[in-house]
Amino acid sequence: MKRPFVTKTAIDVRYAETDQMGVVHHSNYFIWFELGRGELIKEMGFHYADMEKDGVLSPVADIHASYKRPVHYGETVTIHTWVEQYDGLRVVYGYEVVNGEGVTCVTGSSTHVCVKKDTFRPIAIRKHFPAWHEAYLRITASE
Repeated sequence: MKRPFVTKTAIDVRYAETDQMGVVHHSNYFIWFELGRGELIKEMGFHYADMEKDGVLSPVADIHASYKRPVHYGETVTIHTWVEQYDGLRVVYGYEVVNGEGVTCVTGSSTHVCVKKDTFRPIAIRKHFPAWHEAYLRITASE
């Protein structure tokens, strides 16, 4: 599937991110996904911090990773991030971790909703953040 809007975030694998075998520990991929997601949001023209100033959070409702090939200390990988699905309430981001040889090492996705910080009650992005809503529609329209 051709994705119309994909950000690419380079990561230099640090020693602290590896396990005793010199392989990146699985928990670090979720951190890398977050870095990619933040970069995607920035490239859309927004910042999560602005949303949080308005008393809204965007927690992870679901997250998955599928490990294809190990990544090691000293490698540089690129996190490809895009919006897989958007329905006005939920956003599903897709991720692909690619090594320097162009080989996919990890794929994944995370689902997010927006909630009021004080009550954790879900809110509609399309209603409370119309600019974000329009941007999500624009980057998913040609998929």
